[in-house]
Amino acid sequence: MAAVNFITTITFIIFSALLINIPPTSSIILPNKCRSYCGNITIDYPFALQDGCGHPGYRDLLFCVNDVLMFHISSGSYRVLEIDYAYNSLTLHEPHMSNCDTMVLGGQGNGFALDDRRSPYFNPTSDNVFLLIGCSATSPLFQGFPGKHLPCRNVSGMGCEEYYGCPAWSLVGRKRAGSTVYGSSPPECCAVGFESIKEINLTKLDCEGYSSAYSLAPLRISGPGEWAYGIRVKYSVQGSDDFCRACEATGGTCGYGSDGVRQLCMCGTTNTTSNCDSASKSSSGRSWPPAKSWTGFVLFMSMWMTINHG
Repeated sequence: MAAVNFITTITFIIFSALLINIPPTSSIILPNKCRSYCGNITIDYPFALQDGCGHPGYRDLLFCVNDVLMFHISSGSYRVLEIDYAYNSLTLHEPHMSNCDTMVLGGQGNGFALDDRRSPYFNPTSDNVFLLIGCSATSPLFQGFPGKHLPCRNVSGMGCEEYYGCPAWSLVGRKRAGSTVYGSSPPECCAVGFESIKEINLTKLDCEGYSSAYSLAPLRISGPGEWAYGIRVKYSVQGSDDFCRACEATGGTCGYGSDGVRQLCMCGTTNTTSNCDSASKSSSGRSWPPAKSWTGFVLFMSMWMTINHG
């Protein structure tokens, strides 16, 4: 009987040691509760659809409407065609944007403009050309910003000289006169990069319409009929993204607090301003969840009963 009690005691000690060495909950890799989908587009950091998820500078930006992902900024709402996380870019489209086959006039287009809250995080890519159509002679495009004329130019090999050959120009009866010189007869189309004017606002620029295209380099495109139409936007997280990388490396999910400013690392039932490992160490002693405590209690009682009734 003494031998049985000895073996039981040793078994009890081994089980207790194994239970003690179970890692705390915060160090277990948890599923990312903020990652989601809209249609076939994955929504991941720094973007989010849920309040409290993603980067605070990106809150109230994306909305999923009937499986269509929409991007909302001060100039209007745009459909998101793609989010490229490898190259930190989005591809946007809006229905009042002209292309090679269809021209939309009447100043209906959103253009593209960012308020002060969004401008640090987004910017159309350098290979994105905006083709401004039917701008008046008094447009700021031709008056200067200030003191000199803003040149219309090709961007990544795309410009108005090629765009004039699109079927849409013939359909609406637009002319090419004055396409290369300024003066009393301004060009019917003026191609600019976003960085040169910082805002595409058809009302302020006094233009009837616009188109936007971006380069698909290194692919060789033969003409405007094969251009990729849409607004290609580069996004960035201001400063360093070390906080989120450290959070995710310890099994957490990146989010922000109720103030909409402070970044948080969500570690299961615990939120922290550092990472999940730090949250684990700062917890009192080794805090076990109820399931582990119950398991330990059952093991203890089983061993105790075996020893005392052997």
